[in-house]
Amino acid sequence: MTDLLLIRHAVNDWVGDRLAGWTPGVHLNEKGQEQAAALSRRLADWPIEAIYSSPLERALETAQAVAEPHGLPVQIEEGVGESRYGDWTGQSIKELAKTPEWQTVQFAPSLSHFPGGEGLAEMQARAVAAIDRLRTQYPKGVIAVFSHADVIKAMAAHYAGIHLDLFQRVVIDTASVTWIRFTPHGPRIIRLNDTGSLEPPKPETGSDEKPDEQDKTEETKEEKS
Repeated sequence: MTDLLLIRHAVNDWVGDRLAGWTPGVHLNEKGQEQAAALSRRLADWPIEAIYSSPLERALETAQAVAEPHGLPVQIEEGVGESRYGDWTGQSIKELAKTPEWQTVQFAPSLSHFPGGEGLAEMQARAVAAIDRLRTQYPKGVIAVFSHADVIKAMAAHYAGIHLDLFQRVVIDTASVTWIRFTPHGPRIIRLNDTGSLEPPKPETGSDEKPDEQDKTEETKEEKS
């Protein structure tokens, strides 16, 4: 089984105000640095085997804070980079919300395409492809992937079997953790948008346990969590 931690970068001055997109030089602010340090402490006891990040500074800085106590390098994965907003990059969210195109992004995202950028369906496809490559590379253990709100929302929707047109119902806060476990019987979303304390996964049960019994045990533990 692969345990995937999808982690949104910590806060920066653009969050909630403008679409940073792939704008270079967007760094964590003071609060963001505090969030990243707290996240590092939360995940210090996790047996993380590998850490991957979007190439954007805000994601990299958050990833580096978590990687340091584990002694792991942060590896770049472009596939989980932010949505390519094209002409919308750098624009005010308040102003964009007045446009007809914004309504499509909110209510029919599978049909949306950012002017001069990519469609949300394209973003979801390349992000899921990146995760599927990584979980094939790490068929067991824990991997952490640092990304962005819409990208994580789209991946969570995909693995939950939710149509992309409903992905705006998912909320992903800064420095939050979404924990997905890939079992032989499919993905299990164990935590979504978690900003509290997270216990590391328990060791796998013995090999004499039947797969369906093992899944049932896992689900029971998750319901009680």
